[in-house]
Amino acid sequence: MSPGLVNIAYLIAASLFIFGLKGLTHPRTAVRGNRLGALGMLLAIVITLLDQSIVGYGIILAGIVVGGGIGAVLAVRIKMTDMPQLVALFNGFGGFASVLVAGAALLEVAVLKGTLGSIAINAQFSISTFASGLIGAITFWGSLVAFGKLQGLTNDGSVRYPGDQIVKVVLVIAILIFGYMMVIYPDSSIPYWLMVIVASVLGILFVIPIGGADMPVVVALLNSFSGLAAAAAGFILVNSVLIVAGTLVGASGIILTIVMCKAMNRSLVNVLFGTFTVTEGGPPADEVYGGKVKSTSPEEVAMLLEGAKRVCIVPGYGMAVAQAQHAVRELFDLLEGHGTTVEFGVHPVAGRMPGHMNVLLAEADIPYERLKDMDEINPSFKQVDVTIVIGANDVVNPVARTDPDSPIAGMPILDVDYSKIVVIIKRSLSPGFAGIPNPLFAADNTLMLFGDGKKMVEGIVKSIKEELG
Repeated sequence: MSPGLVNIAYLIAASLFIFGLKGLTHPRTAVRGNRLGALGMLLAIVITLLDQSIVGYGIILAGIVVGGGIGAVLAVRIKMTDMPQLVALFNGFGGFASVLVAGAALLEVAVLKGTLGSIAINAQFSISTFASGLIGAITFWGSLVAFGKLQGLTNDGSVRYPGDQIVKVVLVIAILIFGYMMVIYPDSSIPYWLMVIVASVLGILFVIPIGGADMPVVVALLNSFSGLAAAAAGFILVNSVLIVAGTLVGASGIILTIVMCKAMNRSLVNVLFGTFTVTEGGPPADEVYGGKVKSTSPEEVAMLLEGAKRVCIVPGYGMAVAQAQHAVRELFDLLEGHGTTVEFGVHPVAGRMPGHMNVLLAEADIPYERLKDMDEINPSFKQVDVTIVIGANDVVNPVARTDPDSPIAGMPILDVDYSKIVVIIKRSLSPGFAGIPNPLFAADNTLMLFGDGKKMVEGIVKSIKEELG
């Protein structure tokens, strides 16, 4: 193919990537954005295969069939509560692919002496190979650890050991030594694979100290890493569309990571090297809750909702676990039909991945305009008659505003405690990831509805229907 035609096709593909990302910024255009991005990737892959005269189309077709089949099964069978784990795996596979691409390119120029293509050893090639292998290996193994924590296969808390930071520094030094060896011994692939092995260990040690509360940030950061590894692979192959795609993923992942850190009032350095564990200080749960918690029933909540003019529903991870989003949609329709205004207050880090709650509510066809972010909904809580919190804890804990010594001090929260009445649907008084009691549960205007989120919401819906006849 002519270079001009290839460049035009790559430009169109890159433009589709950008328009796709633009579409993903709003739920209403997210599906279209996803399709545009997929179309851009299809175009980029087809043009690359044709331009490079790739042989072995049978193997490529087999890979498409196997990979597409696995992807289709996952898309149909994966639970929404397991979506964060799936995203972590996707990040890891992207990093692993970059490791293999860099290794294959090094094999071609170092061992086969460029007989399979036109790639030549130069400074760009050496640096890009090192970066792709390093970032890709860290991404792959770090993502596997994140998957294990999210899936409950490993300890989801912070795992630390004496001298952990020193060990990481030693590993980084070893990686730099192997990188130097890659430059002075360009005809050998051994330093590269040794560097990949050390980087893999670093990837594991990079994530195991990070607790479950910080997993949304880690998932976003590893997503950025996978993009940066792909961009480095693009420099190896001198492929402009791969560079653009990787850079877009890397940049958007970094931006999202910063947004998530801001929502938790924590710096990225603190997330990666600090701790977020159960606090030793503060009043014990017995003192916070003793004799103050008021239980309620679905029937009582139904009566409260019948007289409410404005209701806010705050979803949390408990809603995802209970798969209560469709029952929530039924409650929404019922209240709206009765003349009540219903809105949803969504915290940026509610759930276990960025946008987790938005995805769940969108799955239940909740109108997009009723989903309010924290900054938009907070000023209006004083006008809300009833706020229903389903499975959220730390993101509604007023201690973040009142106790400077709390582990969540300064973290932006949803100010649900300013509502006239707050109903908390939760299985128990167990703490959230921060490991601290929530005084909201014992507040004068709070009622606790203990039980499974889906069953409790269905009970409320049933009671309202009975009252309305």
